Amino acid sequence: MVKLDNYDASKIEVLEGLKAVRKVPGMYIGNTSTEGLHHMVYEVVDNSVDEAGAGYGDHIYVTIGTDGSITVEDNGRGIPVDIHPKYGKPGLEIVLTELHSGAKFDKKVYKITGGLHGVGVHVVNALSSRLVAVVKKPESMYSMEFSKGITQGTIAKRTPDEITGMGIKLNMPDKSGTVTKFWPDPEIFQTLKFSREILEKRLRELAFLNSNITFILSDESDSYVNSFHFDGGLSAFVAYISEGENPLLSSTIHETSEKDGIILEYALQYTNSGSEIIEGFVNNIGTPEGGTHLAGFKAGLSKAVLDFARKKDTYKGIDTVIGEDIREGIVSIVHVKMMNPQFEGQTKAKLGNSEVKGIVQSMVESTMKLFLESYPAYADKIVKRAMLAAEAREASRRARELVRRKTTLESGTLPGKLSDCSSTDKEKSELYIVEGNSAGGSTKQARNREFQAVLPLRGKILNVEKVSDDKAFSNQIIRDLIAVLGSGIGDEIDLKKLRYGKIIIMTDADVDGAHIRTLLLTFFYRHSRSLITNGNIYFAEPPLFRIQKGDKVVYVYTEEEMNDVVKSMGKNVIIQRFKGLGEMNGDQLWETAMNPDTRKLVKVDIDSVEEADRMFSILMGEKVEPRRIFIEQNARYVKDIDV
Repeated sequence: MVKLDNYDASKIEVLEGLKAVRKVPGMYIGNTSTEGLHHMVYEVVDNSVDEAGAGYGDHIYVTIGTDGSITVEDNGRGIPVDIHPKYGKPGLEIVLTELHSGAKFDKKVYKITGGLHGVGVHVVNALSSRLVAVVKKPESMYSMEFSKGITQGTIAKRTPDEITGMGIKLNMPDKSGTVTKFWPDPEIFQTLKFSREILEKRLRELAFLNSNITFILSDESDSYVNSFHFDGGLSAFVAYISEGENPLLSSTIHETSEKDGIILEYALQYTNSGSEIIEGFVNNIGTPEGGTHLAGFKAGLSKAVLDFARKKDTYKGIDTVIGEDIREGIVSIVHVKMMNPQFEGQTKAKLGNSEVKGIVQSMVESTMKLFLESYPAYADKIVKRAMLAAEAREASRRARELVRRKTTLESGTLPGKLSDCSSTDKEKSELYIVEGNSAGGSTKQARNREFQAVLPLRGKILNVEKVSDDKAFSNQIIRDLIAVLGSGIGDEIDLKKLRYGKIIIMTDADVDGAHIRTLLLTFFYRHSRSLITNGNIYFAEPPLFRIQKGDKVVYVYTEEEMNDVVKSMGKNVIIQRFKGLGEMNGDQLWETAMNPDTRKLVKVDIDSVEEADRMFSILMGEKVEPRRIFIEQNARYVKDIDV
């Protein structure tokens, strides 16, 4: 990429001022809850990433302060501090106070930008109770302060000691760069607590996408520091996502090409999984709903593989293979860099540029054909994998057809072990899935028959991560579950036919219970994911202890809570530990786990499909080593295990 050194205040344009941001913040950052709070950080970080992408800077520090602040520091060129020839203000002040100002509109300064979300650091400033900006230039340091988007004083030259005295820690000795420290405004945000895990995920993602940058996240509350840098870039990203799966190829396919002003980089690997994972990004922005770039990638991949296979005489039956067969088991990252991307929706979840599909398809088709011809052993594995997938797809279709034909639901009756509710109102009705007859008996006693149904499981459900679809769908427990839910499976799910608004998994608070809960969740994730994304799946949290003193009864959910309550209540306390749901009488179970007014339910959602897929592969897949490492790394977080 050509470096552009003429970066001064004259390159900054002003389209309009900061007027409505504080009145309607959700318009600019999505919402004012956790997502919007972290979006503030992303906007500042994205500016630093764009600077590094233009060839300036290679380190970005993000610090969570004990005072509720976030500090982002880079070693780029530093925002211009000279006076703008048209507006008569320092470039730094314009960038931080004028909406739609900056150098990203002038493609002479930034060819490719990810930070241009339609908002930018000016919105961060407007929604912060205080913001301090420090710019390092070779000749001096400068600072400006703002409050709720309003400039507080003028730009001033500063010495390093003065910067430190302002509470700004400088992590890098470079002679240029920008430091932005801000405090989100409590008048705007519903929460001011930054999540280390959320920031880790985004910085790790950016490090995979930008192998030239090192990201450092620190938390002043406990001296935590973590660094993210991946020389392998997208190949390392694919390896991270597919951890726990067995790779088909001994090395990841990693290609980069450029056509008509669009830069395409993609990496892909095949695993023994029956699902496909294709994550798309445009200028570092994730596109969870896909778009024209992913449509082009899929079309180009399919055509390249099919054209290669059809030229050979050895692949009999290749004509039965379709695109989804070629993508079965694939783990891929597709990153497109382009000028003027058009995103659909406020959240920019989908790329809409129609011209991109054909351009990306052409590049993928060309690079993959060359790869397949150059590495025939790899090509043979990919084609045979697709042909096996086609056979499995047909077997799965037959199995689903069998489920549809033979479920007792279609004959007008439901599995005998189900105790159904009398209500036919889906929005009000609930299905409790419990383990075993003992728990089933207690739950049936406790329930409100009007709107609560109970399905006891006899034995453990299959681990669908390790078996083929046809074997999974021939399992009686799974068939009963599909019949009871009524909504179908896989791509054929019809949420209108779902019989219960809430599907509540309630298991014992021990290792076996946790295992059954995980097996059920694996089934829902792999074969009924729409039920999760639609918000239908819940976990019940029955208590672990009942504590009584006289007439006072308290239920608690952890051993730590139990110790605290016992300490506060003192002598003559009766403690009952529930080893399972079957030990609780109906009144106790109703009061603690089934009464909508007093129970604790946890809704299951998917914050990150990519991370969820990775965890299911690690915890439920074939490979033992990643599971062992995960347990070793996370065992310290488990406070109580009942074995």
